[in-house]
Amino acid sequence: MMHALKKHYQDNVRQALIDRFSYSNIMQAPRVTKVVVNVGVGEALDNARALDAAVEDIMTITGQRPVITKARKSIAAFKLREGRQIGVKVTLRGERMWAFLDRLMNVALPRTRDFRGISNTAFDGRGNYTLGLREQILFPEIEYDKVDKVRGMEVSIVTTAESDEEGRELLRLMGMPFQDVEVVSATALYEH
Repeated sequence: MMHALKKHYQDNVRQALIDRFSYSNIMQAPRVTKVVVNVGVGEALDNARALDAAVEDIMTITGQRPVITKARKSIAAFKLREGRQIGVKVTLRGERMWAFLDRLMNVALPRTRDFRGISNTAFDGRGNYTLGLREQILFPEIEYDKVDKVRGMEVSIVTTAESDEEGRELLRLMGMPFQDVEVVSATALYEH
C-alpha cells in the first residue's frame, strides 16, 4: 500500500510543480530522494552507553538501524582522536522516508514549544533542506521516562530540485510548515 504523503505528491504536488515551473517532462519535476537523520553524540567519548542510547532512539524514530559514525580527524581541543565513535546516522528511502517525513511535518514539528514554523532559508543552493531539531522527544514514539539525555538531531531532506526555489516549493506543497508561508493543512492534503 502506498503511503498517503507519496500519493499526495504523485496526485497533486508533481502537477502543481510542473505548472509552476513550466517543465516539459514529468520527470523534471523535483522529488524527495532520501532523508538523512544524523545525531552527534559528543559525550560518547566519556560515556560509552550514550552511543547505545542514541542508536535506540534513532531506531525507534525511523524504524531502521543507524550506522555509527567515526571521527575523520583528531582534534586535540575536544580530546577527539581519529576513528573514535562520535555519532549515529540513518539514511531513509522509499516507504520509510515517506512515513518519516509525514510524522516530522504533521506530528513532531507542531509539538515544538512556541512553534511558529521552520526557517525557509536553510537550503544549500541545490534544493536540499537541512533542519536541526533540539530534542528527540518531539517524536511520540520516544517515551520520555526512558530518555537518558535530551539529544538534538539534524534532518537533511535531499531532493532532485536544481534550485532552492524549486526545493522550497516542493516541500511547501507537501506540507512543510515554513515561517511566513501559507501552509497547506495536513487534513487538506489527504482529502483528495
